[in-house]
Amino acid sequence: MGEIFQIPPEKTPQHVAIIMDGNGRWALSRGKPRLAGHRAGTENLRRIIRASVEFGVRYLTIYAFSTENWGRPPAEVKGLMHIFENVIDQELEELHEEGVQLRHIGRLEKLTPKLHKKVLAAIDLTKDNTRLVLNIAFNYGGRDEIVYAVQNMLRDGVSAEEVNIELINQYLFTVGSPDPDLIIRTSGELRTSNFLIWQSAYSEWYITPTFWPDFDREEYAKALKTYAERDRRYGGVSDEHYG
Repeated sequence: MGEIFQIPPEKTPQHVAIIMDGNGRWALSRGKPRLAGHRAGTENLRRIIRASVEFGVRYLTIYAFSTENWGRPPAEVKGLMHIFENVIDQELEELHEEGVQLRHIGRLEKLTPKLHKKVLAAIDLTKDNTRLVLNIAFNYGGRDEIVYAVQNMLRDGVSAEEVNIELINQYLFTVGSPDPDLIIRTSGELRTSNFLIWQSAYSEWYITPTFWPDFDREEYAKALKTYAERDRRYGGVSDEHYG
């Protein structure tokens, strides 16, 4: 799909965030258990990480497990934890060699001690990599993130007069990452699902009916091309509306 390389660098989103939806429905449509869909979705993530590097994306944030996902059947939750642990075991070295820096956004408290330790070790191993920053939103919720930020500001004795947008940004899980330019949601659902609700104030959204396991390089390129054709005004008016 050569046309993607004709997009000027200034039209390529620096930060892409993805709500990876549709794993369960993908599996059920094929007569497979839901966990088979989650495994297929994990396999697809490897391809999208490589494509992000190829397309010049610098930050990629993926919605892997929300604070609300704990309400799913216990067997599914346990299976998802096992898949996440296996991803670290099997993919970490290759991601590190390819220059991917792993970051976690969300709370680690609910993870098992073993998984918690592996996540911290992966973050430490890759902290100096610069080719792509991969934010993994695991046990993450946008509202919970804002509560967490306010709690820590209060603990730090921040006064009301000191609170501004820049300060709040420093207390969010995503500190150090720019706001997402483009948010992609697979499977056709038309909701934000508590994802990056502060950071997405001026993000462009791209909704596709494609289930996440089928969201391949070509679909990704189509999303980036659509983004490049949009006029981002951040609440202002573009030059073509003057004169």
